[in-house]
Amino acid sequence: MTEHLSGYVADFICGTQIADLPGDVVTLGKKHILDGLGLALSGSVARSGELVRRHLADLNLGAGPATVIGSPMKLAPRFAAFANGVGIHADDYDDTQLAVAKDRVYGLLTHPTAPALPAALAMGEALGASGADVMLAYHLGVEVECKISEAINPRHYQTGFHSTATCGTFAAAAAASRLMGLDREATLRALSIAGSQSAGLRENFGTMTKPFHAGRSSESGVAAAQFASYGWTATDRILEAPRGFFSAAGGGYDANAIAGKLGAPWTFVEPGISIKPHPSGSLTHPGMTEMARLIREHGIRAQDVVRVRVGTNHNMPNALIHHKPANELQAKFSMEFCMAILLIEGRAGLNEFTDEVVLRPDVQEMVARVDFVVDDEAEAAGYHLMTTIIDVELADGRKLKGRADFGKGSPAMPMSYDEVAGKFRENAEFARFPAKQAEAVVQMVREFEALPDLSALMKLLAT
Repeated sequence: MTEHLSGYVADFICGTQIADLPGDVVTLGKKHILDGLGLALSGSVARSGELVRRHLADLNLGAGPATVIGSPMKLAPRFAAFANGVGIHADDYDDTQLAVAKDRVYGLLTHPTAPALPAALAMGEALGASGADVMLAYHLGVEVECKISEAINPRHYQTGFHSTATCGTFAAAAAASRLMGLDREATLRALSIAGSQSAGLRENFGTMTKPFHAGRSSESGVAAAQFASYGWTATDRILEAPRGFFSAAGGGYDANAIAGKLGAPWTFVEPGISIKPHPSGSLTHPGMTEMARLIREHGIRAQDVVRVRVGTNHNMPNALIHHKPANELQAKFSMEFCMAILLIEGRAGLNEFTDEVVLRPDVQEMVARVDFVVDDEAEAAGYHLMTTIIDVELADGRKLKGRADFGKGSPAMPMSYDEVAGKFRENAEFARFPAKQAEAVVQMVREFEALPDLSALMKLLAT
């Protein structure tokens, strides 16, 4: 298996059946599908969504079979996957992989749904596939993406690769290949074509190019499957070869993290995948959950805060790089802003992550009162955790302390389907999406595997 790891992955993609999905995996997956659809709606009204649609219009592509969510556009599957991938990741509000090994850096912070779901939806809609087939393709994509990111050396992420972009390309290729019914040999070639398109650098965090990564990885995976179906040639050892993905992009890999591990256990079950309660980088969420608790329990008012110290391991400041954010995208990667906005507004949703709010004098002043540092206790906890230690100094002399390893929405503090539906409705409302249509989507996704095809669902999601 380890001698031909790519072949093992292709076997998993081709051989897994819908009956092989455990009931708890199906239940979890529907929450994440609903979450992704809501994010595609809210992302459609982001500035990046407008620019994506402008670009697609400039290409003069003509009509196609796949829906761009939140718009009347229907395009070829690869381009719909691109637009919807950008939309899901536009607000950095999408789900996040957790890690198994302590050196994995939180599963390399892969966002599994953003590349996998748009590819499955676009190809599934184009081919008239059933909800069950699309659900299976989505789960295969997520599982392949997460296990690849778990296996590659952590250097991949630490030195600048954005794993959602790189590993996500394989997710999209897996989902599209399965829906197209590619055989093992063609699926191997699709994975290899995807591997040669795998790209994305973390220096672009805090800009529109971060969600561009997710969209392009989804598009690239769809294109890879299509080229493979034509007979396009490619290596059959893209993952494990000395000049393949694991070596070139990570300097090596842990074969034991993937060989024999696809669907055993499914990542959705162990270690799990988090759904975000706030539209900011996932590393901010344990601290935000704990800060919200401290505010509630102690009645903290912003005007009474003298200083806040937030301590984490050294990898977290490596991702949360904006200490004095000047716009909403930078604020998503600013621990200082995330603490400040909770103290001032008591909430942190899409309406708080705007340029106008970020630049308000009271917000900027509170940001300056937050110190974000590396903490020895958090460092010792291991990089598979997001340990965040908060110390709050108040004007009356009180000193409050809190610690969290994970945030709300994580497997340790999961969101129910109804809670995810609440988030979906808020995102739909943010996009000015009709409430009646939103409610119909919530109910339809609840029975996703029973859908005869995606036509009714995607019609609801178009505007």
